[in-house]
Amino acid sequence: MAKIYYDNDCDLKLLDGKVIGIIGYGSQGHAQAQNLRDSGCQVIVAELEGSPGWKNAKEAGFKVTNATELAKEADIITTLAEDELHGKIYSESILPGLVSGNTLLFSHGFSIHYGQVVPPADVNVIMIAPKCPGHMLRRLYTEEVGPPAIVAVHQDATGDARDIALAYAKGIGCSRAGVIETTFAEETETDLFGEQTVLCGGITGLIKAGFETLIEAGYQPEIAYFEILHELKLIIDLIYQGGLSYMRYSVSNTAEYGDYVSGPRIIDDMVKQEMAEILAEIQDGTFAKEWILENQAGRPVFNALRRIEAEHPIEQVGEALRQMMPWLKQD
Repeated sequence: MAKIYYDNDCDLKLLDGKVIGIIGYGSQGHAQAQNLRDSGCQVIVAELEGSPGWKNAKEAGFKVTNATELAKEADIITTLAEDELHGKIYSESILPGLVSGNTLLFSHGFSIHYGQVVPPADVNVIMIAPKCPGHMLRRLYTEEVGPPAIVAVHQDATGDARDIALAYAKGIGCSRAGVIETTFAEETETDLFGEQTVLCGGITGLIKAGFETLIEAGYQPEIAYFEILHELKLIIDLIYQGGLSYMRYSVSNTAEYGDYVSGPRIIDDMVKQEMAEILAEIQDGTFAKEWILENQAGRPVFNALRRIEAEHPIEQVGEALRQMMPWLKQD
């Protein structure tokens, strides 16, 4: 069983006198920075000058600078920029300012696990990854609760890296719910696998296939959209609240029976075999290498796929139908 830490296991005083630098004032960045500050920590922010993040951090009252200056001043450097930017930010801005005993903190292990960031041996390398989006992390903190998080230690140079990580988790409110111990490898590989096979790739592939099947059979696109995509949130909310059993309890007997007899016909052994192959590509670094090279080449495949997907009929139908539902707002 996994080790789980709670508030009583975390000593926020370990952050006293330390400057925490947050690189990236986006979804996670704004939430972690504000939660830490409200917990009494000294926080500074790095953003691109003139960017929305820069403006938002300034308006929130933070000292805002660039990553190079932040690395010189901060004792704990939290990198919350996009994965593909970590290597460049680290080599050009963070590494020149690192001193022995500093702590590098991440909320995802990609750049460490796949060698895009290779820190010197005399600094801590830790992870605290809240299991929710940034806006929820912030809201839950203000409500005096918090989401679960995971903690990992890649490198313990000072002998108390885990304690520092747990103090940070308490500072952002996650130890109120519980902090689960893992490794950088386990977090990275399971995260990528979940995104590709279920949460993003699997779900979107299933939605499009279901939509296309109904359209090709002569059903109206609008009806197909509601039955395949729109109602998905109802089911996901039930699963999120109480697991598969609660969802099955909440839907009709007809739907529950259809789940049991038709689900295994859609997600069969061939799908699981493909999942195993995708997992192997994540584990051996094939996917990471592909994504790194794609970014180095200017993202030609990524940009083409993004354009193609944006033109799928389900997007056009959905855009029109969502005008009927003004309560649905896109952030």
